[in-house]
Amino acid sequence: MSQESTFVATGRRKTAVARVRMSAGTGLIKINGRPMEEYFPTVPLQHTVMKPLEIANVVKTYDIQVNASGGGINGQAGAVRLAVSRALLLADDTMRPALKVEGLLTRDPRMKERKKSGQPGARKRFQFSKR
Repeated sequence: MSQESTFVATGRRKTAVARVRMSAGTGLIKINGRPMEEYFPTVPLQHTVMKPLEIANVVKTYDIQVNASGGGINGQAGAVRLAVSRALLLADDTMRPALKVEGLLTRDPRMKERKKSGQPGARKRFQFSKR
């Protein structure tokens, strides 16, 4: 693990994208220029972002800068979690088994289904009239 390096990774969930720059530091996390506690105000969202760091036991080891865009607040939190997990792997590949067991390296494939032509939504049909 090189202390002077910056690790860059990308995470996605639904339509949200998070780009992470992770460097050695004191545990400061900034998302779009704002502290994590301000950007993700609820505790569950903060736990989502912190989970990979807690599993790898490096909570106060890295400073993380995140550029998050698209989607909603839950999708962005999931995208940040995946990006942080991938950046941790770049920093130290020995963390892979622990992160993999927790499912933090898997991209959530669930996306909104597209609307089809001839129907009002993705699955809903127009009302059927016999006569």
